[in-house]
Amino acid sequence: MSNKIKFAIAGCGSIGSRHIAVTDAEERAEIVALCDIDEQKVKALSETYGGIPYFTDYETMLASCDADVVNICTPHGLHAEMAIKAANAKKNILVEKPMALNVADCHRMIDAAQANGVKLMVVKQNRYNVPIALTKQALDSGFLGQIFMVQCNVLWNRHQGYYKDSNWRGSKKLEGGALHTQVSHFIDLLVWWFGDLKEAKTHLETKNHDIEIEDCGQSLVKFGSGVMGSIIWTTCVYNKNYEGSITVIGENGTIKIGGQYLNKIEFWDVKSYPLPEEIEFNDKPNAYGKYQGTSSNHDKVVHDVVAELLNERHNVVEGNEGMKTIEAIELIYSKS
Repeated sequence: MSNKIKFAIAGCGSIGSRHIAVTDAEERAEIVALCDIDEQKVKALSETYGGIPYFTDYETMLASCDADVVNICTPHGLHAEMAIKAANAKKNILVEKPMALNVADCHRMIDAAQANGVKLMVVKQNRYNVPIALTKQALDSGFLGQIFMVQCNVLWNRHQGYYKDSNWRGSKKLEGGALHTQVSHFIDLLVWWFGDLKEAKTHLETKNHDIEIEDCGQSLVKFGSGVMGSIIWTTCVYNKNYEGSITVIGENGTIKIGGQYLNKIEFWDVKSYPLPEEIEFNDKPNAYGKYQGTSSNHDKVVHDVVAELLNERHNVVEGNEGMKTIEAIELIYSKS
């Protein structure tokens, strides 16, 4: 393997375009192929980035390019089959969230990667947010003592056009549910901090969109560590995102991470661990025209993928860990 890691990016929509931009900017990465079924879209991106070879057929791309890593940025319901095909082509895989729509597909992806001796990695860019890193440090150091409760609110706006203008959003088969899209990163953090989800009691409704999936949900949950919690989510907030927050209630401290996309510490009262001074909160949202997503720390994800494949220190999330989010989502939905 050369000193530059070669990437092929499959799926050139909103998130795929971000992958292209941050991979192009990574000095030790090179994009060797782009793929999308929309030839006009993929050709335009190819030209923007200096004539990258492009394909409209995924299997042809896999057979034709010498990529070290395939980034899968397609609709959720396609992730599993595309990851397995990449593994069978002896390519490492970086798959966008959610890893897949069910645990059985996650196992198939992991098995294919192991059988072919390649790495399966999952995008979890919110772990790099400054408030998240600070909270993780406080939890790992035991400063909060026993954790009693956690509250997670994902109160966002997605207008009907977000679903109407897409050939996959709002579809049970291709999107799965709002937990897979809007809430996946939040659930990843909760499981990362408090252990696997063990119990859930859930209520779902579709109140304000013409879609097959829920746009309002609430679940009372309990984690392996004994921490109890609540998760409330909606895409019905008027006009624009209101809040994406996690509040941790501990024996020796309380922390609320908030803002619109977990980019602010809204409350920090931790015994013997004051909030460090002069911290730069520079986490920005992904901007997609009429709506915002979660943080845009994909550059750090790609950087760590490069470091991993060059056998350097890294923080990549691999398949077995990425699957924990899908296990939690599956449990939450099954208890509705």
